[in-house]
Amino acid sequence: MKRKFVFSFGENYHIYDRGIEKRVIFQDSSDYKRFVFLLNLANSNKPLITRNSKQLLESGMLIKNDQEIITNIGAWCLMPNHFHLLLNEKIDGGISKFMSKVLTGYTMYFNQKYNRKGRLFESTFQAKHANTDEYLKYLLAYIHLNPIKIIDSEWKEAGIKDLPKAKNYLKNYNYSSYLDYLGHNRIEEKILNKEAFPEYFDTSLDFDNNLLEWLKYNDRQGLPLAKKDCQG
Repeated sequence: MKRKFVFSFGENYHIYDRGIEKRVIFQDSSDYKRFVFLLNLANSNKPLITRNSKQLLESGMLIKNDQEIITNIGAWCLMPNHFHLLLNEKIDGGISKFMSKVLTGYTMYFNQKYNRKGRLFESTFQAKHANTDEYLKYLLAYIHLNPIKIIDSEWKEAGIKDLPKAKNYLKNYNYSSYLDYLGHNRIEEKILNKEAFPEYFDTSLDFDNNLLEWLKYNDRQGLPLAKKDCQG
């Protein structure tokens, strides 16, 4: 399906996709780690070579200089059957090239590991232009709050049943950039290029308080988390 717009230099986009037939695409921790590793390794004009991936995964993420990066990554979250990314077009064609490398690399890994063939993802990755501050700030909440659906599938529509449980679950969920925004010292922070995006929060506490307001917001008016985006 042809995209309705062309990615523009300096613009921000919500990128998402899910497994074909809604299948689980991350079946264990090593699957999540491989995709996270690819978010780092594929963000370059260099060819994607993963034959030394075991050593690279064990030694940590690559540190790149600004000239190497082809797209800026502002946020990310992996769910059992889909993923969300907030990307900024750093060079012409950067997002498309980056996503092609990530999705091709992960599909090859997954098919080999689980002895399968064919497409893994539902379609050409989906993209929405984050062309307002309101929407971009909303995405930082939407992307990072996605994991709560694993323990409370109806929270976006019906509201949080157990707020302390939801907050604790987020703080122990390793497969998103939430902990990096809280200032935790971990290797995954090398994936992000936060300086390329507007700075809406003065401190990590401001960021966390903003997400808490979304969690407590049961009235669902304005920008409803349940309906603004379609991937869960």
